[in-house]
Amino acid sequence: MPTRVWKGGGKMRVKDIAGGGIKTLTENIGIENEVSSVYCCDLLSLVMGRAPSKCAWFTVMANVNIVAVAQLAGISCIVIAEGIKPDEITLQKACENEIPIFATDLPVFEAALQINNLL
Repeated sequence: MPTRVWKGGGKMRVKDIAGGGIKTLTENIGIENEVSSVYCCDLLSLVMGRAPSKCAWFTVMANVNIVAVAQLAGISCIVIAEGIKPDEITLQKACENEIPIFATDLPVFEAALQINNLL
């Protein structure tokens, strides 16, 4: 697993997530959103009810519904793991709703741990 050290001081922002095998798919969208925690879940109904506000949500879900769930739950950004790619409609909806989406080939746990260790 790549080793990263966040040297931002103060609050972590969405723009600080990219790197270490995690790349942005929605350039300059919501990059100043605060990230206060990580949350891993693939069941959308659980995410809506349990994801903490301002979290980075790690999932393997990549359909357009993730954007609506993120918006309803006050999620700062979505990280899609395991090399799964969202379709263009999902990316378009994310941009329209200013929900940043990232992608990584890392497993969900490893990607979330990498960001959690930076917080």
